[in-house]
Amino acid sequence: MATHPLPLLMSAAALRERIGNPRLAVFDCRFSLKDTEAGRHAYAAGHLPGAIYAHLDERLSGPVRTGTGRHPLPEPALLAGWLGASGVGNDTDVVVYDDLGGAFAVRLWWLLRWLGHHRVAVLDGGIGAWQAGGGALTTMVPEPTPAILSAKPDDSLWITTDALAAALPTGAVQVIDARAPERYRGEQEPIDPVGGHIPGAINLPFTENLGPDGRFLPAVVLRRRFDDALGSIPPTRLAHSCGSGVNACHNLLAMELAGLAGSRLYAGSWSEWIRSPDRPITRGARG
Repeated sequence: MATHPLPLLMSAAALRERIGNPRLAVFDCRFSLKDTEAGRHAYAAGHLPGAIYAHLDERLSGPVRTGTGRHPLPEPALLAGWLGASGVGNDTDVVVYDDLGGAFAVRLWWLLRWLGHHRVAVLDGGIGAWQAGGGALTTMVPEPTPAILSAKPDDSLWITTDALAAALPTGAVQVIDARAPERYRGEQEPIDPVGGHIPGAINLPFTENLGPDGRFLPAVVLRRRFDDALGSIPPTRLAHSCGSGVNACHNLLAMELAGLAGSRLYAGSWSEWIRSPDRPITRGARG
């Protein structure tokens, strides 16, 4: 396999050429917040050849504790240990996918980069694009050869709740909220106990990064979207938020596709922000 870096996105056609290569690891990240076993059942019913299932709650998140959001970051050594047991070494290429345009796969994409492993791509269009291109599914569960993945977490890639709360009054950080507009405005909140958004946050729903086919929009279109919303705000001042720090990674990836690297993840996101009644919230339009 070539040693050059992977692209941020991989097409189904490109993946078909690589599938089965011992230096490639594929992860199925399908998940549903409404039914946390739905992704596992879907995986059992059929998945990409060689793919390993990555459960959001069990593998891609740490334990929920008092004061945390719904999906805290996992402990780096535990995550790296599981990835290593799943066949991911320091030189392994990784492709992640789901069935929702990358909504959950981006979490593992970001986590790997956080650990210092940048050889990771999101399957553009997910399992739907794979099947549409003639790719077969299997029910066989792989038995990967264990490897060693060195965890070198880069904590400059995310911001804590305390740091965000301190930065907001000074304007040092601009929050981008990836949730649906009705959740951002506080009109509907099907998951968290409190509706609304972090004061001053700009609402850019992650679903608008995708075309009707579930693939990411062209880079020039994504660039226009973010430029129109953010103006002269540099990526280094941006923190991406959502309900629990998962879908927010979709906007972060979209910005990188658009040539706007350098933004951070607010890992705790809305579900952590509202854990303290002392933190301000806003409902309705941006404010």
